[in-house]
Amino acid sequence: MFKLLWNLLALVGLVIVAGLVWVFFAYGFNLQNLKDLGNLSSFDEKAPVVYTEMFKQLAATGNGAEATVWKIPVADGLTVEDVEQTMNFVANEHNINNVGELPLSEQVAAMTGEPQRFWKIYMYCNPLTAAKMLEYSDAYSAYLPCRVSLVEDTDGKLWIYSLNMDMMIHGGKTLPDDLFDEANEVKDVILDIMNRGAEGDF
Repeated sequence: MFKLLWNLLALVGLVIVAGLVWVFFAYGFNLQNLKDLGNLSSFDEKAPVVYTEMFKQLAATGNGAEATVWKIPVADGLTVEDVEQTMNFVANEHNINNVGELPLSEQVAAMTGEPQRFWKIYMYCNPLTAAKMLEYSDAYSAYLPCRVSLVEDTDGKLWIYSLNMDMMIHGGKTLPDDLFDEANEVKDVILDIMNRGAEGDF
């Protein structure tokens, strides 16, 4: 009961914060008017859009996780093996390393003795870009390596998920030019892995 109450309070807090951000930006306030408010004046110009979209998704789903991820449906007829093969091909094409895989549904099935719907996490990383991110802020370590998950929903439909990197890139102060460019390159690679994986597009 305590855990349920704690989770509800956390969700309420997130909704309030996201709501305040949305109201603030939705009613005509802009970064040019924030010079007297300290750090907000140095935020990336896309920050209002990022937080507004996050709040819209949160309001629509009531789910904080849904508000912070990209989600792409896998084309009908593709198997798990098709998607895996394509994603790894695309990663290799972009010279980004597959540094690990977590076959969690297999592990749960082994632990419980009961069949599970498929879900697996794939981890991709460019070590040099990761190092630059940590030089900027140790908090970026929580985003590393980039994770892409393949999930079979309760209806048997496959979906590809990953964290929405826009908040990391645009959600605060404008990043230094070199890090900004590299972060956007990684974003483009992850989206390419997801989109082509979802279509089986070599």
